[in-house]
Amino acid sequence: MTAVLEAPAVRTGHDTVPLPRLLAAELRWIFRRPRTLAVLGLLALIPVVIGIGLTLVDDTGPQGGGPDDGGGALLASAVNNAFVLPIAAIVMSLALLLPLASAMAGADAIAGETSHGTLRGWLIAPVGRGRLLAVKAFGVATVSVVSVLAMCVTGVVTGLIINGTDSLFTLSGTTLSLGGALVRILLVAGWVVLQLWAVGAVALAISSWTEHPMLVVASVLAGDIVFTILGFLTSLDWLHPFLLTQNWSMAPAEVLQDPMGTQMLGEGALRAACYIVIGLSLAYARLSTRDG
Repeated sequence: MTAVLEAPAVRTGHDTVPLPRLLAAELRWIFRRPRTLAVLGLLALIPVVIGIGLTLVDDTGPQGGGPDDGGGALLASAVNNAFVLPIAAIVMSLALLLPLASAMAGADAIAGETSHGTLRGWLIAPVGRGRLLAVKAFGVATVSVVSVLAMCVTGVVTGLIINGTDSLFTLSGTTLSLGGALVRILLVAGWVVLQLWAVGAVALAISSWTEHPMLVVASVLAGDIVFTILGFLTSLDWLHPFLLTQNWSMAPAEVLQDPMGTQMLGEGALRAACYIVIGLSLAYARLSTRDG
C-alpha cells in the first residue's frame, strides 16, 4: 500500500526539475545541431560580404533606390556609411534568411523531436504543458536573438574597418557618435528580433500539429512569400495592417532619419506581439490535447 501511495510522488519528481536546468539543456541541444551553427555562420557572413561588395561598387554606377525602394535604397545608402551597413544587411536578410532561422528552430523544437520520438518522454510524463512550451519557445527566441546579434556585430565591425568611425551619419545628413549609432542599431535589432519571435511562434503552432519539420519550414516560408505578395496589392489595402511582413523593409529606415520616426516601428511591434500571442496560444492548445 505504501508503494502505491508513493508512486505518484516518484512520477511527479520529474516536474520538480529546476526550470533553468531545462532551459540550459534545451540550449545545448539547439546549438549542437550542425544546421543551426551553419545558418548562424551564414548570417554572420552576410554583412561582411555586403561590406566588401560595396567597396567594389563603381561610384559612377547606379546608386539605386528612392525612398520607397526598401532594401535597395538602404543598400545604396550603406556605401561609405558604417551606420547603415548593419541595418541594411539585417533588412535584406529579413526577407528570407532570418525567418528561415526562426522557422527551423520552431520546426525542430516540436515536430523534429516528435519525428525522433524524444518528445513523447515529455508528453507522457506529468510535466506541465505550459512549462514544455515555455522551454521550447525560449529556445526559438534565443536562436532569433543570436542570429540578429551575430549580424549586428559583424556588420558594425565590418563597417568600422572599411569606413572608419567618421562614417556614422544618418540619411538626413547628421553625424552620429559611436554610442548613438550603436543605440539605434540595437533598436533596429530589437524590433527585428520581435518580428522573428512572431515567426517562431507561428512555426511552433504549426510544429505542434505535425511530425515533419520540413513541412513547418515550408509552410512558414510560403506564408512569408504570400504575405509579401499581398502587401503589394493596393486593392487589398484593408488587409495590409494584418500582414506580419507589412513594412518589414521600410520600418527600420525610420531609425536612419533625424529626427527618428516611430510610427511604422510601433505598428510593426504591436502586430508582431499579436502574432506571438496567437501562435503560442494555438501551440499550447494543441499540446494540451496530445498524449504522445
